[in-house]
Amino acid sequence: MSNPALLGSITHTKAHPPSSPGTLLRYRLRRSLVLVAAIVTISAGLLQMRVEAAESSVVAVVNADPITRDALGRAALQRYGTDVLENLVNRHLILQECKRRGINVTSEEVRAEVIRVAKKFGLSVDAYLQLLQDERNISPEQYSNEIIWPMLALRSLVADRVEVSQEEFNRAFLSQFGEAVKCRMIMIGDQQKANQVHAQAKADPDSFVRLAKEYSEDETSASVGGLIPPIRRYMGDSRLEEAAFALADGDVSPVIQIGDQWIFMQAVRRMPATHPSPQALPAINEQIKDRIRDEKMKSAASELFAQLQKQANVVAILGDDAAEKQYPGVAAIINGQQISIATVAAECVKRHGEDVLEGEINRKLLTQALKQAGKTVTQVDIDAEIARAAISYGYVRSNGQADTDAWLEAVLSQGDVTRELYIEDSVWPSVALKILVESGVTVTQKDLEQGFASSFGPRAEVLAVVLSDQRTAQKVWELARDNPTDAFFGQLAEQYSVEPTSSSNFGKVPPIRQFGGQSAIEKEAFAMKPGELSGIIATGDKYIILRCQGFTEPVVDDIEAVRDELQRDLFEKKLNIAMGIKFDQLKQSAEIDNFYAVAKSQPRVATRPAGR
Repeated sequence: MSNPALLGSITHTKAHPPSSPGTLLRYRLRRSLVLVAAIVTISAGLLQMRVEAAESSVVAVVNADPITRDALGRAALQRYGTDVLENLVNRHLILQECKRRGINVTSEEVRAEVIRVAKKFGLSVDAYLQLLQDERNISPEQYSNEIIWPMLALRSLVADRVEVSQEEFNRAFLSQFGEAVKCRMIMIGDQQKANQVHAQAKADPDSFVRLAKEYSEDETSASVGGLIPPIRRYMGDSRLEEAAFALADGDVSPVIQIGDQWIFMQAVRRMPATHPSPQALPAINEQIKDRIRDEKMKSAASELFAQLQKQANVVAILGDDAAEKQYPGVAAIINGQQISIATVAAECVKRHGEDVLEGEINRKLLTQALKQAGKTVTQVDIDAEIARAAISYGYVRSNGQADTDAWLEAVLSQGDVTRELYIEDSVWPSVALKILVESGVTVTQKDLEQGFASSFGPRAEVLAVVLSDQRTAQKVWELARDNPTDAFFGQLAEQYSVEPTSSSNFGKVPPIRQFGGQSAIEKEAFAMKPGELSGIIATGDKYIILRCQGFTEPVVDDIEAVRDELQRDLFEKKLNIAMGIKFDQLKQSAEIDNFYAVAKSQPRVATRPAGR
């Protein structure tokens, strides 16, 4: 489009040319500048129009094939509509109750709360909002509308139920700063066994560390001899607290049943109460009150929600075919107020649009590649892939056939996913990639020989020390060389290894196989003889020292006995690698314009709360 005012100015200037040469030169220069400005303005206008058009109707273009905003909305609605609608219903219930009680949460209150929360974490508002975006994928607008506004609204609705009493504050203060007992713990799932180990601990309290390492089923504490975080009053289960505070140093508690576990402790030492500085005390007091208030608000809000939902007349239409025909374009009706499907779709795009669009782009790439190759995905291919997945995860009938019904039931029970979505998002892309690459995948004799050695051949049994710097590695290697015994090497592993398995097991690690993907380690391990020490193996940012203890016997001697199994496994592995390479190639060679991602890279903070 042209700029009428600017073109009028150009026309007017042309009608009255100056007469003198100097003036004429200035006139021509000015005319050129005006023409350039006109062209720039017109071009900018056209560009802005294209951007606006893209934002309103097209969210991405894949090799000149567009993905519309409507298509993105339908895809997002299909995947997240139920969850998003539930959230919208809850927000509408809150909003309706606020209106009924005359409660108004303003945008200024929302902003003030965002600032307060950011300061509580010691961050600026921009840094805090960026952290939410990076760590939790929550946009500033979503945070304001879907988290802060409902929280403030609920706080107002249940204000009379969330006041913090002095007794509640005192208990919380003691749980954070009061006297504590440092303890060791043993947790065992069998009562009889727990009683037996407890008797040993009572008879010999000095053995508690060893017993915890040998018998405790809580792996985290067992690895450090049963040590657990200090126990303070009012932190959790009162039975544990009472038992801990009744112990003198070194004493062992009775056995206590917690859920389906039996637990007993040994007191290590009493820890006196801590006393915050007077300068820090006001901030600490406010933090404690905020925490109590938030906990009480959650409980009160749950009760309020239950009450509002019980009293409300909510008709869920989305997903109900008969209801959708009766109320076209409506997702739900709340106390007579309709929520449109378009509103839910827009919310789905707001929250999940980027991820859903990525999936739609990938699907478009695969569809284009299949078309170019003259290939299609058939129902037979889909069924075969589902059967393959079922077998690979152990869902097999007595006759050896895939139990696809049980497999699909297991898949669909893991989350809010339908059979159609499972096929569309997981099965179809996998099948499409396989069809594109399978003709080029072959298993050679060399592949079979290496696969046989890796899966069935001998393995090197070694002790290992893993270090994080070369200087320490050199020191440990010299110590191991000068005292060449398994026992001493194990002590070095316990003292110096930065890798938990080798450190806690005196250097013992799982046997090393050939062609397992760690060529430097494998080469060194299989070059040693029993009792020999390796060199310092640099891999990634770690330095590894090995001591050979020998080699295991091969599981199978004859490759022909397992050739078919190897052929299938190796083909599957090579096929998966080829699929990954092919997909990367498709993405790298494609021309993709993602307007949605560009728009989202400049997030806006909400200026008003949701539902207002």
